[in-house]
Formats: sequence, structure tokens, C-alpha cells
Amino acid sequence: MLPDEHRTIDFFTEGALPAPRMAPAEAELIAAEHLGIAARAQALGSQQDANFLLHADDGTPSAILKIANPAFGTVEIDAQDAAADLIASARPELRIATVLRRPDGSPRRTTVDTGNGPAVARLLRHLPGGTLSGPRHLSPGTVAGMGTIAGKVSTALRDFRHPGLDRVLQWDPQHADRVVAKLAGHIDEPDRRTAVRTATAEAWAQVHKLAATLPSQAVHLDLTDDNLIRCPDSRPPLPDGVIDFGDVTTSWAVGELAVSLSSMLHHDGIEPHHVLPAVRAFHAVRPLSSEEADAVWPLVVLRAAVLVASGRHQAAVDEDNVYAKAALDHEWRIFEQATCLPLPVMIRLIRDATGRADVPARTARADAPVSSLLRDLAVDDITLLDLSTDADSMDHGAWTDARTEARLVTSALAGGAAAVATRYAHARLTRTPALSAVSTATVPTGIDLWLGMDAVVQAPAAGKVLAAAPGHVELTCGARVLSLSFPRAVQPVVTTGATVRAGEDITHLRSGASVHIALRDADGPAAPRLVRPEYAAGWLALTADPAPLLGLPADSDRTRERDLLDRRDAAFATAQEHYYANPPRIERGWRHHLLSTDGRSYLDIVNNVTPLGHAHPRVEQAVSRQSRRLNTNSRFHYASVVEFTERLTALLPDPLDTVFLVNSGSEAVDLGLRLAIGASGRHDVVALREAYHGWTYASDAVSTSLQDNPNALATRPDWVHTLDSPNSYRGRHRGPDAVRYAPEAVAVIDELAAAGRPAGAFIGETFYGNAGGVALPDGYLAQVYAAVRRHGGLAVADEVQVGYGRLGHWFWGFEQQQVVPDIVCVAKAMGNGHPLGAVITSKAVADRYRDQGYFFSSTGGSPVSSIVGLTVLDTLRDEDLQGNAARVGGHLKCRLEALAGRYGIIGAVHGSGLYLGLELVRDRSDLEPATEETAELCDRMLDLGVIVQPTGDHLNILKIKPPLCIDTTAADFFADMLDLALIQLGHSR
Repeated sequence: MLPDEHRTIDFFTEGALPAPRMAPAEAELIAAEHLGIAARAQALGSQQDANFLLHADDGTPSAILKIANPAFGTVEIDAQDAAADLIASARPELRIATVLRRPDGSPRRTTVDTGNGPAVARLLRHLPGGTLSGPRHLSPGTVAGMGTIAGKVSTALRDFRHPGLDRVLQWDPQHADRVVAKLAGHIDEPDRRTAVRTATAEAWAQVHKLAATLPSQAVHLDLTDDNLIRCPDSRPPLPDGVIDFGDVTTSWAVGELAVSLSSMLHHDGIEPHHVLPAVRAFHAVRPLSSEEADAVWPLVVLRAAVLVASGRHQAAVDEDNVYAKAALDHEWRIFEQATCLPLPVMIRLIRDATGRADVPARTARADAPVSSLLRDLAVDDITLLDLSTDADSMDHGAWTDARTEARLVTSALAGGAAAVATRYAHARLTRTPALSAVSTATVPTGIDLWLGMDAVVQAPAAGKVLAAAPGHVELTCGARVLSLSFPRAVQPVVTTGATVRAGEDITHLRSGASVHIALRDADGPAAPRLVRPEYAAGWLALTADPAPLLGLPADSDRTRERDLLDRRDAAFATAQEHYYANPPRIERGWRHHLLSTDGRSYLDIVNNVTPLGHAHPRVEQAVSRQSRRLNTNSRFHYASVVEFTERLTALLPDPLDTVFLVNSGSEAVDLGLRLAIGASGRHDVVALREAYHGWTYASDAVSTSLQDNPNALATRPDWVHTLDSPNSYRGRHRGPDAVRYAPEAVAVIDELAAAGRPAGAFIGETFYGNAGGVALPDGYLAQVYAAVRRHGGLAVADEVQVGYGRLGHWFWGFEQQQVVPDIVCVAKAMGNGHPLGAVITSKAVADRYRDQGYFFSSTGGSPVSSIVGLTVLDTLRDEDLQGNAARVGGHLKCRLEALAGRYGIIGAVHGSGLYLGLELVRDRSDLEPATEETAELCDRMLDLGVIVQPTGDHLNILKIKPPLCIDTTAADFFADMLDLALIQLGHSR
């Protein structure tokens, strides 16, 4: 019996749609006898069809055998194949699972008998690469890629017409309310069943209002993580292929996006805001109308509800369907995420993402009141309490103290303020935990007011009392609802349902009481007092600034973060890159924490510029004190420059007794090379490969890092000669063989001398910082220094990154090698963020330079710089930060080595103290660098509250060089988040 070729499915007339039951042996027989392909069949999961991957004799995949559900007619199969062919032609950059065809052009398909009737079986193109299925976290690029494909498919199918599209599918959002009504009874748990029905009713009501304005067209309607194929070997996984056209129909075009978004919500670490890159990507390819943008999230909720109800139904009617049963948990996770925020919030958030927000959230404000909310309270008597990252009151880590808000309020009231008010929409840093894997609610949707006098709360305008109870009143205020919360012991003087005039008493508050004031849209949900920054645009669009009700000016529309980044790119040379594609705006630091303007705290794992920690009070006080007195150039005579240079030389062995002060590491290296060349009379310099020394002409000339300059080795001036990178992990000589680097380097130095070009200097990091903290082979510098000196050259040590106690066991990197250089270059840590660098050498070398002229740096060694330098040295000593580097660094290295034992992608843990490097590789045998995986890991770590960045020629090493004040708690947080991120990104344990 053949299927009716003109029949199309109507889900509501079907009793059930169990997948055809077909064993792999039967599939192999069908493929061989009817479709002309001898292959081994491997069963693949499907909700309603039977799918098999066919393997050739050598094991390579050759095709997909798809046996459609018997309920689907031939005309529907024709429509699916035609749609696939159309997209493949219109979008050649996409790989599409089209039907395979015979030499005459006819599709390779047949009709087979199943237990439930005849069904169409056909061969489809196999797309290598694998799907995006599974729990793996989806990175922003993957999410955006899914949105882009949905947009491309939508545009390709826009004008597609076919009689096989006239179907009534359970997956079509146009029928979602009916599907849930029919199937929700299969949800056994009463609370879940109620939740699904309630969410469906609310979402359907929203969609129903928009339905007439939503354009319809042919849609794939199943562009989910199960049906988008990743580009082979793409890292992170990026989709470029589309399979399974079984749900092709005519429906609302925006449903294409909603289906894709819903499939993202079950992945590890994904919550609603993470799908916004897909919305933006879809909108860039196929612009959404305002009505479509408003329909997106209600359709996501409806899709989630249908998935839950359909999944339970399918598991009941098709008990042997392992695929359907396995999906039940993640379908519920999709529903939970889709409904975790009120619909209006997500609708406004999507408006914001597509640039269709009616009013920028932070410009919404209350209408001018007829009467002030608080009678007889003068606006000049109200003190504004700023709790943002910009507030001086947050200095010295005050934001970490839970008592800070109360202390500030008490102080202001004691100082004579009649009232103290917080600010609407400005993130409160006082609500920010120092370490957190997720952002916390920091953005206020209203105002808190503390009273220093008795006050009468009065109606600001005529309105109706919606609710009145001890401690709470709600009343209409124009087009909005005014909500007032005060101590529960206080009884309002109005009653629910009453009508009030402007100026009529609402309640009476005593001095010392507090009141929370909020304004929301009359038809919107009640907003939490504080909301998470990722969702603030959605919540704030439903609220308004109540400040005008108190006579205060409304919060102005502050510069949006993206606008600020665009301004940076326009005015700031793009060669000066910023971390991350979408960086947080960092405006405050404290110890080993960085704070964004959204009130998010990030653990700083990358900042070796501030060894004492951010905003150290001793440095701040020292700079302020000296700036009030004198700051000039070092030609003047003052004590601090003498004391600082004496302290520096005391930290170094003989004969390093003379100091030049500059402003940066680049200047220090440049000057160090000039000193060496001047003292030796030789202009050739020997440098190590895979090293970075700076941006000035000389320091750049000896920098060979391919990441800083991809043409570094080819563009070196002829006076620079490079030696093999003595990298014992991934260099030419590894492990015990690394001892060969030194003799080979000596041979090169000797050959230069024999050729009449003896090196005037050798420069190298004393601990291989740019390579991720790789220790030089034992004895390496001793042999190289001796060779250079034998031919009249000098040894220049670059201690810019690793010096000043960072290595824990040694203050200087050269101490680990048991050598003494002729010239030491240092910076970064010297100033704790203040521009300060130094070159320390012997008096003999310095005097040779004096013979050639004089040296002068306008601000190098200025009074302020010298005081900063002294303060840093004092604090390093007094707080035992070198010791802390050894202790905490040792603990952290043990944690990282434990992770290396569990994750194959971790090839090695390099370094000492708090200069560590975690090297990521795809294969421990050939050490293929995991460059893209490292970038993805850094992005995920940012989302988890950690700032860490890659280094090395292949950018596959996490550089771990936090402020030296970091404690064990923070180190453990870093290791824990790294563990979590590696799991979420699918790396095997």
C-alpha cells in the first residue's frame, strides 16, 4: 500500500505519532535492495521518524537513511526536499542535507512497510561535523552563528510555495495553544502541569494580539541544536550545516528564530540573556519588525511548553523511543529558563537588543507631580546617596562591608540632612559580592529614602488606591502605579479602592523610618527592588525614575556602554586593542578585584602592573601628599630620588650600584640596550625568540613574539640576531634535552664573533614570561652570559614582568639562574600602576654612557614617581607580598596541576610563585596549540567572574599573574571556575 501522495498531516486528527520501529538490519536491507547502497546502519535518535547513519565498508559515513513517519504524505516529503534544494542553491555557503539523486535526477527514495503503515524512505546527504546537541555551553559566537543561519534560511524560504506546506503540525507555533491543551494531561506532576498551562495562556494572549501583523512564509521550523551541524574541526563549534526538514511548513516567519532560541536554553550555563547574540544576528540578516520582536519571547515560551507536553506524550505512546525519553529533562530545563523572567521583561530586552526600544530605559521618569510626595520636605534638604563605582564613598574597599549603606545614611542624617535618597538605575556596588560565578542583583528599579524628620506621605496626583496594608500602599499615578513600602508597624490612612486627591495624606512616617518608592507601568509586573545588570534594560523599561516625585531631577540618559566603546574606537588608535569583544566597563579596582559600572566584581588574574593590589591606600596617600608639595623633574635636588635609588641598589648584588629612572618597561629596555652598546662599543645584539621587550625602536627590534608582531623574525634589523627559544616544553629540545639550548646559543654567539660581529649585548627575560612563565633550563644564563662577556659584550636582564618578588622564591628572576647580569631593566611592578621604570647597572657602565652625552627623563624619577617607588618597596616588605606569592602561588599551582590530571586539554602548568602559565593543547603528544579553545575559555571565565587572558606565540597559554595580595580564597575561586568552565565547554575529565 502506497501513502496518499496528496495527503498532508493534521496533528489534531492523529491519535499519536510513534516513530517507525525499524532495526538496523532492516534499514540495511532497505538501503541495499531499494536504494542501491550496501552499508552498515547505525540508528540515530528522532522524535517521530526513524533515522540511520549508513557507513561504507571502511567505516566512513556515506549517507543518512530517513524513514518518515507514516503519517506524512508524499507531497510533504516533496516539499521538504524542494525546500532543502532551494536553500542549498540560494545559500551556497551553507551545507544542506539535500536528498541524494539518481543519475536521472530522481530522488533516491522508496516506500516501505512499517508496523504503522507505509512510509517514505530516502537517502539524504550526510554532513560531517556533528550537531550542537548535548549539554555543552554555547559560546557567544556559536549562539550568533545559530541566529545567522536562522536568518539566512528565513530569507531563502521567503517566497517558497508548495502544496506540501499545507500542514497542521504540533510544532507550528500557530497551534501551540491547542497542542498544549491536548497534551498537557500527560504531564504527571500537578505543579509542572499547572506551570505549563499558565505560561501557555499568558504567552498565547500576547501572541494573539500580534498575530494579524506577523508575516507568514515557508519555514524550516526546527533549526535547533539537534539540526544545526558544526563546521568540521571548528573551535569553538560554529554551525554551517542544516539537516532535518521534517517540520517544513507555512507559519509565522519569526517562529524560525524562536525555535532556535529555545533550543539553546538547556545548555550548561545558558540563561535567557545569553541568547541575545542570536537575536541580533538574525535581525542583521532578516530584520524583525517591531511586532515580530515583541512576539519572539512569547513564541519561545510556547515552544518550550509544547516541548514539555509533547515530550511527555511521546514518551507515553512510544515507550521504546529512547531519544524522546532522554530529552525530557532538558525540555523541562528549556521551559524553566524560558519562563524564569516575566514576559514583558524579555520583550523589552529583545526590543533593546534589536534597537527597537521605545524609550531608553534610564530616561524613563515620573511625570511632574501636582504635589510633592513628602509634604514640607525641601529638595535642598535631601542628600543623594551615591553607591555606584564612581562614588568616593566606595573607596578603600568600603563596598565589601555590609554595614556601609547604614553607616553612610547615619552619617548624612547626623550631618543635618532631612532625608537621604538613593539613585534610580545606578548599580549599587554595596550589593556586589567580591567573588561570584554569576552576577547579582545590583541595579535599583526605584529609590530608597531614609528620613531624618517626621514626614507626611501624600498623593502626588489624583489616583486610586489599589492596595493598602500595614507597611505598603499602591496607587495609580498617571499611567503608572506608585508603590510605597515602609515599616510594617506603620498603618496607611487610606484604604484599598479609595480615590485620593493630589496632596491627600497617604501615611505618616516618623523620623528614622525608611520608605521604598517605585513606579512601574500600570500593565507591567511588579519589579524587584534590585535586578541583575544583564536584565536591567528589560526591567527599567517597565519602570520610571521616581525622583521627580520628591522634587529631585530625574536620572539623565547616561552614555550607553556600546556608545562609549564606539567612541573609544573612533578616537583611540585601534592598534591599542582592548580585552574582549564586548568588554565590561571597568571603573574601579580594589586589591585583586576589578569592578564594572554594572556592579559586577571580577577576580583579576592578569594584572601584574599592580603587585600591591588595586587602589592601595598607602600608594594613594603617598601620591596625594607628594602632589600637594612638589612634582618636578629629576634635575632638581630633592631627597626622595636619592632614597629610592639607594633602596633599589640595596636589592641588587654587586656591582649593580647605579640607577637610571624612566617611565616604562619599553624605555627601560631601550636604555639598557643603549648602555650595553655604548659600553661595549659593539652594535650587534643577541635576543631570544618568542620574547617581547617593548614598543620603542630598540626594544621592538629585539622583540620576537609572533603575536605582538607576526612578521617579527622577518623584519628584524640586521644588528639583531636571534637564538632558539629555550622552551623546555614545546621548543626544539624538550624535557631533559633542554640542556642542549645553552651550548647551541654559545655556538651562535661564538660564530658571530668569528664573523667579525661580536655581540655587544645579550638580552633575555630571566624567566620566560612571554612563553607563559616557563623556567629557563638550569645553567642556561650562566653559559650564555659567559659567552657574551668573553667577546666583550654585556648581559642585559629583562625583569619587567617577573621581577619584584612575583616568582615567590626569588625577588629577581636572575637569582633562579644563579647569575648576576651587567644591566637590569625593571618596570611594571615598581609603580603599582604609576608609570615607573628603572635601569640598574654598574658605575663603570653608566660612566661609559656619560662619556657619550647625558641622559634625562622629564618625569622619570620625579618626586611623585620616587615616592611611589619607595611606597611600593615598603609595602612589598611590610605585607610580605613576596612570601604571599610563594604561599598562594604554590597552593594555586597545586590546584592547577590537579586539574591537569583530569583534563587532557591542559598540557602543562608552568611558572613559579604568582607568575604561572596554564598551557592548553589539543594533543599532548604533538602539543598542537589549543588557540581557539583558549580564547573561548577566557570568554567563559569572564562570564563566571574571572578576568584572565592568553599569552604565548600561539595564544594558548593562560597567563596567571594576579596582584601579589591575592589570597587563597580567591585562588581557589579561580581554580573552581576554571574547573567549571572546562566542564561546561565539553572538555573531557
